Amino acid sequence: MRRRRWRGRWRSAGSALVRVLLVWAVSTLTMLALAGILPDFSLQSDEGDGNGDSLTRIGLTAAWGAGAFGLLSALVWPVLVRALLLVPALVLGLLVFFLNGSILLIALSLIPTGRGAAAPETAVVVAAVMSAVASATSTALAVRDDEAYRRRLYRLADRRRRRRGAPVGPAGGGAEPGLVFLQLDGVGYEVLRHACRSGVMATVADWLDRSHRVTSWRTDWSSQTGASQLGILHGSSYDVPAFRWYEKDTGEVMVCNRPRSAAELQRRAALRTGDGGLLTRDGASRGNLFSGGADQLALVLSVSARRGRSNRSRAGYFAYFCDPANAVRTALSFTAEAVREIGQSLRARIRGDRPRVGRGGLYPLIRAFATVVERDVVVAAVIGDMLAGRAAVYADLVAYDEVAHHSGPRGRDTDQVLERLDRSLALIARVAEHAPRAYRIVLLSDHGQSPGETFLGRYGLTLKDLVRAGCGLPVSRRAGRTHSGAEARAAVLAALHRPVEEDEEAHPGPGSDPVVLASGNLGLISFPDVPGRASREWIERAHPALLATLANHPGVGFLLVDGVVMGPGGRVARLDVPGQAEELLAPFGPGAAEAVRRTDGFPHVADIMVNSAYDPATGAVHAFEEQIGSHGGLGGEQGRAFLMWPAELSEPEGELAGAEAVHGVLRRWLREANGPQVPVGRRPEPEPERAAERRAAGRGRRRGPGPVEGGPVEGGAVQDPRSEVAGGARVPAAEAPTRDEIH
Repeated sequence: MRRRRWRGRWRSAGSALVRVLLVWAVSTLTMLALAGILPDFSLQSDEGDGNGDSLTRIGLTAAWGAGAFGLLSALVWPVLVRALLLVPALVLGLLVFFLNGSILLIALSLIPTGRGAAAPETAVVVAAVMSAVASATSTALAVRDDEAYRRRLYRLADRRRRRRGAPVGPAGGGAEPGLVFLQLDGVGYEVLRHACRSGVMATVADWLDRSHRVTSWRTDWSSQTGASQLGILHGSSYDVPAFRWYEKDTGEVMVCNRPRSAAELQRRAALRTGDGGLLTRDGASRGNLFSGGADQLALVLSVSARRGRSNRSRAGYFAYFCDPANAVRTALSFTAEAVREIGQSLRARIRGDRPRVGRGGLYPLIRAFATVVERDVVVAAVIGDMLAGRAAVYADLVAYDEVAHHSGPRGRDTDQVLERLDRSLALIARVAEHAPRAYRIVLLSDHGQSPGETFLGRYGLTLKDLVRAGCGLPVSRRAGRTHSGAEARAAVLAALHRPVEEDEEAHPGPGSDPVVLASGNLGLISFPDVPGRASREWIERAHPALLATLANHPGVGFLLVDGVVMGPGGRVARLDVPGQAEELLAPFGPGAAEAVRRTDGFPHVADIMVNSAYDPATGAVHAFEEQIGSHGGLGGEQGRAFLMWPAELSEPEGELAGAEAVHGVLRRWLREANGPQVPVGRRPEPEPERAAERRAAGRGRRRGPGPVEGGPVEGGAVQDPRSEVAGGARVPAAEAPTRDEIH
């Protein structure tokens, strides 16, 4: 047995040595070829006697240079990236070429004969090409040698288990299956089915044929990542009426993709549920808005605003970019994606595509960040989590959502993104076969996307312009544009260490002018000088033309004002009268009335909630932001997300309505895989009758000037997160340090 073990080790070492030599040889040939092509790159001596021109000497010089470059890349590059971890991630991405070129210049200076020279700009090109060729060669050799590939993955997994103090054993040795939840941001149920039928997502289609099942689930009225992911990860989407909303008790605008707002929403959800989140047991959160209670964090927005050593949310960048081949490959893909976006935008303009929104400025870089950098870093982090044997991983891939906002939910642009996401899923599945425990992969989305021309493009004015006109206030002759609230923009700003503020929208100034905000095709109007929620009577008295102007506009579907739904033609439905709201909101699909009724009970619901018009025949809505693929309100595919799970897990029971229901299903699957979960102490849900009474009472207390005078605002001041909650357990503060393992 011992002899066999030693024989296996020698065979493994021999295979590794052969691969190193082959990569070295290919790198040497690449350097020779580049020296013959590039005018400012030389591997010959400057002596005039011609002795330095022999092929043998040039080959030895190339071998020395290639070997020194490879060794420095392996030893020096991780140290450089770790030293530059505090540099903004996008800046680090731009420095990749410079750093790689500098390493090549150092390698050339180490050649004993003194031969070898390159201009700095040429060194950048040579280093990039050599890194890409070496990476491709190494990958090809590993793919051809399945046994070596398997052993390498096992060694990585064993090393990480030792670092964590976990017992080392064979793959799947007694460990319960782990769960990997992969969120395909913005991919609706119908989009997924179409992508599978058309062959765009071949991997997902194969899973559905062989091992997985899929169903749709209905989002809340606020059909956007902030509400959905908070509900999925933390079990509560309560008091999240939109992507952005104004809170009168603080005088600030909450924005789901602003780090400070995300941290506060996570804190409120933990206080409401008395539970740390879905991932509290050996979990990892990657690329999400919220942590889910995970101990392992990377690119999580709710912790990115922290300062100091406790903030390790960007450690995923180091884990990925410490490999120079990864850095170069991603940098090249980033550049290619930005160029691709510019080309697609120009083609859309030349063809005269309609609807269309502006895609200039920094958008090509933002798109490239979402579809390349963030995707690669998150996928690498998930692979590391599986090799480390973690019990639960939740990751968000935002690529489709970002492109669909500007190119539309369906088309060639989004199909290309879905194809690349499908390849990432296939890679994750292949790695799962070599992980130290079995893994079950669950796919899901947080919402869908509905197409349609923007409100501004269709009617020539913004919702803010319409509101000001209805209030008798001056309207700018030049229509302003509402910036897109896409999640990727916040990720880019967080990577750059830039605050995700929204100018005057972040802190509206004093005065009586209404605050008008947009969340896809959902608009919110608040009167900051009115304490509590303004009543319908007060609004009609203070601004007699406003409600009629909004309700009868062809781009508006309905309004919610103080427990009343108002539609076109003077139609009115009270939410507390059974059947009235269901009839008025029937065109918006099943569950629309209940979703509106739930939002009406939120402490921070806006004085007027505006949902755009919806055409059931085409599925089109009108976003109040600059998006031709939008989500955030009711109407069409935006409210129909999907949940896809392995057949060995239990099926969801009944219709899934709301993100909190999805949280319950995922938590049950974790129990099935890992045994009972131990929550921090969940607060019991109120009985339906008492909940209805509390909503009605809250509406009366929060009402502004009108027939019913307002008392203190509910849900305003939230108790300190360090206070005791149900069951005597303590919910950690948002500022508490979180351990993050770099791998």
